[in-house]
Amino acid sequence: MTTKLKVEHVSKIFGRNPKSILKKMNKDGGTKEQIEEETGHTVGVHDVSFEVEEGETFVIMGLSGSGKSTLIRCLNLLNVPTGGKIFIGDEEITAYNKSQLRKFRQDKIAMVFQHFGILTHRTVLNNVEYGLEIKGMPKSDREKVARTVIETVGLGGWEDKMPSQLSGGMQQRIGLARALATEPDILLMDEPFSALDPLIRREMQQELLDIQNKLKKTIIFITHDVNEAFKLGDRVAVMKAGKVVQIGTPEEILSNPADAYIKDFVQDIDRTKILQAKNVMFKPTAIGTIKGGIKLAIKEMKDNGISSLFILDSERKLQGIITIDDAIKANQEDKKLSDILRNDFETTDLEAYVQDLIPKATESKFPIAVVDENSKLLGIIVRVSVLSALV
Repeated sequence: MTTKLKVEHVSKIFGRNPKSILKKMNKDGGTKEQIEEETGHTVGVHDVSFEVEEGETFVIMGLSGSGKSTLIRCLNLLNVPTGGKIFIGDEEITAYNKSQLRKFRQDKIAMVFQHFGILTHRTVLNNVEYGLEIKGMPKSDREKVARTVIETVGLGGWEDKMPSQLSGGMQQRIGLARALATEPDILLMDEPFSALDPLIRREMQQELLDIQNKLKKTIIFITHDVNEAFKLGDRVAVMKAGKVVQIGTPEEILSNPADAYIKDFVQDIDRTKILQAKNVMFKPTAIGTIKGGIKLAIKEMKDNGISSLFILDSERKLQGIITIDDAIKANQEDKKLSDILRNDFETTDLEAYVQDLIPKATESKFPIAVVDENSKLLGIIVRVSVLSALV
């Protein structure tokens, strides 16, 4: 994996003499509340470090006042850090001059805001091409790019409409399309869906997942909603009082909360909407092959104490499943393995959510097979793995 963004010991303090306060905090310690009470300075972020890989959706989550929005604004230097370094690739950006900063914001990074930030006097098409216009791209070229991105975010056919003619969710799609049109290396999203009603918000979350699946952008996403964070994030950083308390995958944070604060934060989360097939599957300890034949398949089931066995071809593509009863009978009757293959089992992909697997797990008498787009077996899911996610 390639590291796209690296944040090293970044702090942002607001007030008359922030650097002296940072030195004091680094030397003597002190909480955000103590510093504010004693000095009148506001600690937005203190000593935050993390890395984001190329193509990763990295979510920064926290309650109001935790520092998450202050932090994301440090990443595009809308907030100039009081201390620390920020690397985009190999470039350290905190010392950029005005010219370098302008080019950085035009070419490398884009932001989607909570309240859309669209230009109400411009059409959808004109809004989306705005960043390209600022960069000086010829009109015909920028319109072509804009129309392609508009299709990507699901606004095809609305190019000539004014923002006032669109719903809140559609207006947010304009902001997302405008950010994507400039093809930034990094996309910053500051609580972009929090102003939407719950139904539209869920639709936009799924839209972002679909877009990310196609484009593989590096995304930094800010939210106060733990369900949203765990649904969207490859990894999640939880902030409290200007500091990062824990970083991990949703599964890691759910399974091993770093402290009581994190435990309280995630205690009411619906795990079935967060955990996916890839989180609850396991590699099968026993498999059969068409080439191996019935006798070897029977031995595999007996040795592993199981009553059914998935059968693969030489390329690990799933061919079916057999049962021990059918295999023993077929062996006595001198039948081939292909004669007793069954297909009355459930399959799923890696990204399926546990909530969607519950009906399959409860109704099927066989494990669920997790396969890729080429029908290669990646893992299996047994009923107890799905039902235990409810606890």
